[in-house]
Amino acid sequence: MERVAELEGEQLKKVVVIGGGTGLSVLVRGLKEKPMDITAIVTVADDGGSSGRLREELSMPPPGDIRNVIVALADTEPLLASLFQHRFSSGAGLAGHSLGNLFIAAMKEITGDFVTAVKEISRVLAVRGQVLPAANQAIILNAEMEDGTIVSGESQIPKTGKKIKRVFLEPKDVDPLEEAIEAIYQADLILLGPGSLYTSILPNLLVPGISRAVKDASAKKAYICNVMTQPGETDHYDAADHVNALYNHVGADLFQTIIVNNAQIPSAVLARYKEKGALPVAYHPERLSRFGFEIIEDNFVIYETYLRHNALKVGDAIMGLLESK
Repeated sequence: MERVAELEGEQLKKVVVIGGGTGLSVLVRGLKEKPMDITAIVTVADDGGSSGRLREELSMPPPGDIRNVIVALADTEPLLASLFQHRFSSGAGLAGHSLGNLFIAAMKEITGDFVTAVKEISRVLAVRGQVLPAANQAIILNAEMEDGTIVSGESQIPKTGKKIKRVFLEPKDVDPLEEAIEAIYQADLILLGPGSLYTSILPNLLVPGISRAVKDASAKKAYICNVMTQPGETDHYDAADHVNALYNHVGADLFQTIIVNNAQIPSAVLARYKEKGALPVAYHPERLSRFGFEIIEDNFVIYETYLRHNALKVGDAIMGLLESK
């Protein structure tokens, strides 16, 4: 279904963001303040925590990443957003569940369809844009490690301490959501990331038809590279390693622009992350230049409780891409 968004009589440019996890939520929270029509395509490979329990018990796609993006795009009272994100700390069967996940599960039972449930909740929370799962069913993410072992489950992959060779989906023939494909083809700009490389971004691109649509779409395309490596997933990866991993899974020609952070991380923050096994994603211009990308580099980080992309500053760079189309 085509949606027309207008501002002062002018049609807004359509931006599709593809990913999952905290990175996608942070990005869209900043983008919703910009004059653009946002569609977020979100992974349904999560199998941990509250999402994993609902997925298994109710045979539904995991709602967690979807919930976070809905809240990030919502134009609603802060108290209502906090309520949606509230996680129960006690109660038989309730402990660990977020109210938003239960809300989505209830709406799915009422409407009979996960995608319809997401749309209805988006309407209730006055979401600025559109939130779509990559597929209308749960997907199992598997990984083949460098030593040949196979690990099943998105939440289990980073725990092995082994280097990932490749990830793949089960079932292989999962159907992409048609509305997601349509949004990609209608987009003026397609953004990949930021987010977990193997467990948030690639699970979307591996859904048959998604990466092909990204490549074939006439939109500008950009990849927002992570700021920090992720233990058990991208240990010691630099920006070029992230790109190579994407190419090795779904081929080249995914994007023409890469957005990278070139700022030094404060030593105190660096030490805190190093304790957890995370390091800054190094940016080596000579390695990236071989791909022929337009490289947008700047200080794109902000530190609050955690190190995150500065969503407003990244948003300014994205507006620059839209305006140059």
